[in-house]
Amino acid sequence: MSGVDVVRGQSHLLRGVDWTITPEQRWVVLGPNGAGKTTLLQLAGALLHPTRGEVQLLGETMGAVDVFELRPRIGLTSAALAQRIEPGERTGDVVLSAGYAIVGRGRERYDIHDLSRAAVLLQQWGVQAIAHRPFGTLSEGERKRVQIARALMPDPELLLLDEPGAGLDLGGREDLVSRLSDLATYLYAPAQVLVTHHVEEIPPGYTHALLLREGAVVASGPLSQVVTAEALSETFGLPLALERSDGRYTARRQG
Repeated sequence: MSGVDVVRGQSHLLRGVDWTITPEQRWVVLGPNGAGKTTLLQLAGALLHPTRGEVQLLGETMGAVDVFELRPRIGLTSAALAQRIEPGERTGDVVLSAGYAIVGRGRERYDIHDLSRAAVLLQQWGVQAIAHRPFGTLSEGERKRVQIARALMPDPELLLLDEPGAGLDLGGREDLVSRLSDLATYLYAPAQVLVTHHVEEIPPGYTHALLLREGAVVASGPLSQVVTAEALSETFGLPLALERSDGRYTARRQG
């Protein structure tokens, strides 16, 4: 992204964003509500065009490429996508149908490669045993893991995770962070971007961070240089103390 603005009416959702992701990097995007995190991810997912500036995705320039050809190369999880999944949809089919970049099993045909890949992903994300259950009967943690398995189904070159830890209890969050950490360190995994409000959800193995406030970049770069008490305090607008232990972060208000 180069000089990217997103404007809606009188509101600047993003202002002058410059950002580059390379294949081996794993990024976390942090910021308060209304900072522009979801808008940023929509640009990265070829779901939105910038008002100004240039967005290049996977070697293609937005505005000069058919986004319907580009989107299958990008894996995405988000609350909006989850809402499109019918509660009665079989969990295994939620994952499998991503091979056609659709939501909901129809009359499309799948070969042994598709079926095998879906089975492997369901197993890797701990949801193979519930593959025949309706999606609507799953716990929040199970739904989040099914969505990530679905996002990985087409073997994407870029994986975008929009607040995957939202709504999870402590056990569900820690299980998810552990699995995301494993994925981050896997040599053949795609480039990854994780959006969150909480430093506690940053998986070990993530390499870079982007901090957003009111649509503008506060800081961007290697995780250890960007996720600091000073930068977080500026991002969230209050004095914060930051601690790091065993590759995990915790933050609290100072004073």
